[in-house]
Amino acid sequence: MLKLKLLAALAVLCLPQTAWAQTPAPAPIQVMVVGSFHMNNPGRDMHNMQIDPVTTPQKQAELAAVAEALAAFRPTAVAIERVAPDQATMLDPNWPAFRPEQLLTNADERVQIGYRLAARAGIDRVYAIDEKDREGQPTYFPMGPVMAWVQANGRMPEFQAVSATIQSTIAALEVRQRERTVGQLLAEINAPDHPMVGPAGQEAIYYAMIGFGSGDNQAGAELNARWYARNAQIFARLVQVARPGDRIVVVYGSGHAYWLRHFIETTPGFELVEPTAWLSAD
Repeated sequence: MLKLKLLAALAVLCLPQTAWAQTPAPAPIQVMVVGSFHMNNPGRDMHNMQIDPVTTPQKQAELAAVAEALAAFRPTAVAIERVAPDQATMLDPNWPAFRPEQLLTNADERVQIGYRLAARAGIDRVYAIDEKDREGQPTYFPMGPVMAWVQANGRMPEFQAVSATIQSTIAALEVRQRERTVGQLLAEINAPDHPMVGPAGQEAIYYAMIGFGSGDNQAGAELNARWYARNAQIFARLVQVARPGDRIVVVYGSGHAYWLRHFIETTPGFELVEPTAWLSAD
């Protein structure tokens, strides 16, 4: 009798374990980060690349090929660099009014890549996940204090060397945009070893700025911390809207690509998809 009771108790204990073992793991959320140059030349960055018009027939054909290539990923949502007015839904407010004819007049990469892809893939979920400076809070890119410290401490030659790394990268891209298709250029700047994306570039640019500071005035470290914070906020908004099994294409300024990729690679339930395999087919 005792033996039967013990067997029954063991059977009860084993039931939940069996049930757990049979429960399939949620499908990973696949995210492809397409870091882009700013196609409409807004001039808002510290270093700006001058882009030839993308509304010409030739460039429009190249961008159509980009959308076709990315559509093969079968995305279920697109996320772009815009602040959502409704932080509960994160839905992009401009997407419902999009019409294909806007591609001929609006050079913004959010339209040329993001909206074009959403239209091609039949997507209705276009999210605006950006985070911007807020009134009463420190800026997310405090370059002013860095420059003040550099000038006060006679470190301008070192700062100029860091800036030269960025300027040479931009200058090279300005030349190659005239030699390569849009898809080829996007594939290049999204390669894992490109200075805009890979660790080497971050070390040569952002991490080098950590040396610009001393004592209680760690201006370079603060810049890195604030830049990290902005990108963490952006990714948190992506997490907010992502659904199990989603395949999301994130279209963002290439300067954000390193940290967005980092968060995707290190967050459980998310999987980074390299865009180069699709874009290289352009």
